[in-house]
Amino acid sequence: AMGAVRVHRYSIVSTDEDTLKISRLSLHNGHSPLSQHSAGRLRSRFVKKNGQCNVVFDNMEDKQRRYLADIFTTCVDIRWRYLLLIFTMTFLLSWLLFGLIFWGVALAHGDFDAPIHEGKHEWRPCILHIQGFIGAFLFSIETQTTIGYGFRCVTEECPVAVVTVVVQSIVGCIVDSFMIGTIMAKMVRPKKRAQTLLFSHHAVIALRDGKLCLMWRLGNMRKSHIVEHVRAQLIKPHVTAEGEYLPLEQTDIDVGYDDGLDRLFLVSPLVVVHEINRNSPLYDMSRDDLQREDFEIVVILEGMVEATAMTTQARSSYLAKEILWGHRFEPVVLEKADRFHVDYSRFHKTYEVPSTPLCSARELNQGARPLLGSHSPSTFCYENEVALCCGDDEDQVK
Repeated sequence: AMGAVRVHRYSIVSTDEDTLKISRLSLHNGHSPLSQHSAGRLRSRFVKKNGQCNVVFDNMEDKQRRYLADIFTTCVDIRWRYLLLIFTMTFLLSWLLFGLIFWGVALAHGDFDAPIHEGKHEWRPCILHIQGFIGAFLFSIETQTTIGYGFRCVTEECPVAVVTVVVQSIVGCIVDSFMIGTIMAKMVRPKKRAQTLLFSHHAVIALRDGKLCLMWRLGNMRKSHIVEHVRAQLIKPHVTAEGEYLPLEQTDIDVGYDDGLDRLFLVSPLVVVHEINRNSPLYDMSRDDLQREDFEIVVILEGMVEATAMTTQARSSYLAKEILWGHRFEPVVLEKADRFHVDYSRFHKTYEVPSTPLCSARELNQGARPLLGSHSPSTFCYENEVALCCGDDEDQVK
């Protein structure tokens, strides 16, 4: 089943000697393969709440060479300050390079010795009106940017100068295309679109249609829609039967892959539901187990931006302490007059449901423990959005 598929992204092949070494190893997040917890330490986040992956790459061989081999992606990924610095330096260096070439050509031809050649009627300079390096530099800028003031120009006297003008024009087109293309690719990149996609601060576990479910809320702050789907993974350390330690074992959490429920129409905030069944990695976890567990649930929202048709991805995560057992999300969609209103002030808010069982889903399915409490009318009315709307309308009338 999809919910129980395990993906091993990193592993240490353990011999007897390696197992002894690993058992003595104290990891930065407070865990060792032979002890589930270490006093006073909690695991570090694999994915931060803002979606950034908390991973640092060390001891990478030929990193600079590999990054330079993919220079376009490198330029798109770097920070804006560095890209603008590269943009400026690229043009300045190209202007300086060709300015030096023009200055050298003029110097070799004797263009700077104009008074000596005043009496020679057949003598012409390679480049008109250049008296030194500053003039050659300005001519280089005018040539590459096609400013064309008309004061400085190349004559037919020096074929080298003519060839240099042709080469600089071609190089200028290449530099313009690369730099402008890089900046445009960085500007239209849908990475910032994820800033307007919201994840609830907490996930909750409660009954839905008589089944224990893990739920979290998603929201889209823009009116432009995105065609998207959601997926989730549970990350925790694991030791195999052979003694192999997997510090970041990833287990898929089913959010409706088979039924197509992972495809979202995110016009208004939606609650993503993971049914805790026998294929779920949370099947044997009760409320007391949740308080002792040390895992992380990474949620990923992928979609195509309507405006640009480019794919974007938004990520967040929930630690075990950020999952509220026996809570539900407050309703945020209210119908008023002929329109639906979304109240984002309630987006992250939850309320407690005392009737939620404290046992695991396995024990609940086996009938080992009865449900605690029952649904009260007040709880039902609180969950009913129509009743809420009616209440709001009555308050306004009063």
